[in-house]
Amino acid sequence: MLKAQQLTLAVLVNAALISTAFASEQSESKGFVEDAEGSVLFRTGYIHRDKTNYIENGTGAEKRVTDTSSTAQSAIVKLESGFTQGVVGFGVNITGDASFKLGSNNNAGNGMIPRETGINDKGELQKGIGDTYDHWARGGASVKARISNTTVEYGTQVLDIPVLASNTARMVPEYFTGVLATSHEIENLEVIAGKFTKNQYSDQINSDGRHLDNAIVWGAKYKFNDQLNASYYGLDSEDALERHYINANYTLPLAEKRSLTLDFNGYHTEWDKEAGTYSTSPNVDPADRSNNIWSLAGTLNQGAHSVMLAYQQNTGNTGYDYGENADGAQSIYVANSYLSDFVGNHEKSAQVQYNLNFTDYGVPGLNWTSAFVYGWDIKVNNSAKEGQEREFFNQVKYTVQSGFAKDASLRVRHSYYRASDNYQAGNYIGDTNEWRLFLDIPVKLF
Repeated sequence: MLKAQQLTLAVLVNAALISTAFASEQSESKGFVEDAEGSVLFRTGYIHRDKTNYIENGTGAEKRVTDTSSTAQSAIVKLESGFTQGVVGFGVNITGDASFKLGSNNNAGNGMIPRETGINDKGELQKGIGDTYDHWARGGASVKARISNTTVEYGTQVLDIPVLASNTARMVPEYFTGVLATSHEIENLEVIAGKFTKNQYSDQINSDGRHLDNAIVWGAKYKFNDQLNASYYGLDSEDALERHYINANYTLPLAEKRSLTLDFNGYHTEWDKEAGTYSTSPNVDPADRSNNIWSLAGTLNQGAHSVMLAYQQNTGNTGYDYGENADGAQSIYVANSYLSDFVGNHEKSAQVQYNLNFTDYGVPGLNWTSAFVYGWDIKVNNSAKEGQEREFFNQVKYTVQSGFAKDASLRVRHSYYRASDNYQAGNYIGDTNEWRLFLDIPVKLF
C-alpha cells in the first residue's frame, strides 16, 4: 500500500474512533446468545449453457461442445452469535455449505460443481480434468470483537466490497479468509480496512483455490442525504494488481412515484508483472498493463416501471483480465454486467433496460427485468479487426410474501449472447444461450 493511502486510511480510522456522533452499537448488546441468529438456505440450482460456437481441442481432435449444464442441491448454513456485554464484546460466526449434484451431469467450469483431480495424457495428476464430485462440503468460522461502533472479524467471510467481492450467483458463495475492520463511529459514514490471504471460489474444495497471496483492502462510503451517496475503495493484491474504485449515486425526485437516479461507477487497475494474463490483451508488456473501466447509468422510475440507459467504457491497454488475480469473481460493479461484463480491451458498450414490479398489478413479489447490451470497438488478440458482442437478457423472479413459505424465491434467467467471429471462445466466452433457474428456500433456525 502506498504511504499516501496509509495516511488517508489512518486519518479516517482515527476520526471515526474519536468522533462518536450517535449511540454505540456495543452498549446496546443483549449478549452472546440473546442476539444470536441462525439460518439455512436450501438452494436448488440449474445452469444450462448451449455453447453454440465452442470447439474443444483437449483430446487432440476437435470436438464441438454444445452442453455444459449443471444441476445441484445445496444447503448454506449461517450461524452468528451476538456480542458479549461490556466495553469490548466478543462473538463467533460459522458459515458453510453442503451440496450434491442432481442427475448424472458431469460438467464443470461454470462455477457450479467442483472437479476431482484426474490423470492427464502423461500419466500425471492434474487438477481440473477428473470427474465432478457427487457431493462436497466446505466452510469455516470466524471470531469477532466490537468496541463502540467498530467491529473486527477474523476468519472465513463472504465479502461485499467492490474491489474484493465474493461470487454469490452460483450454488454456494465464494469465501475469503482474513481480517476485516468495519467502523460506523461517524453517522452515515462507514470505514473499512482489511487483509485477506485465502480465496476459495464457489466450485473449489481447496480453501485457497484461487492462490491469493496477500490482499489489503480499504475504503469508505458516506451518505450525504437521502438523495446522494458516494464511496471509494482500494485494493493492493501482492503479485497481482492494485485497484481503485469510486461510486456516486444521486436520486432526483420528479413527482409522486417518479424519480431519476444517476449512478456512476469507475475502476482504475494496474497489474503487477507476476499477475495472470488474459488472452484479450494483445502485444502488451506484462509489466505495463492498466485500464480504466467506468459506467454511467440513468434510471427513470415511474411507479411500477423503470427504464435505464447506460454507457460503459474501458480505456488503457488491456481488458478486465480474469486471470489468477484472486480479486473476487463478483468484483465488477459496473452497469453493463450480465452473462458478459462488456469489459474487453478498449471496449465501449451501451444498454437499455426495462424493469416491471408487479406489486401495483396485484402480484406482490413478482419482478421482471429485460435488457439489451451492445459492445463494440474491442481490441482482440491476434486480430486486426475490432470485435463486438451483444446480449439480450431476461429475468423473472418471484418471492413469496407471506405464509409458511415466506421469503422463498424462484428466479428464472435467460441470456442470448453473440460475439463477432474474432471474439469467440478463444478470446472470451463465445456464442452462448444460457438458462439459469434457482429455487431458494430460507429457513430461520433461531
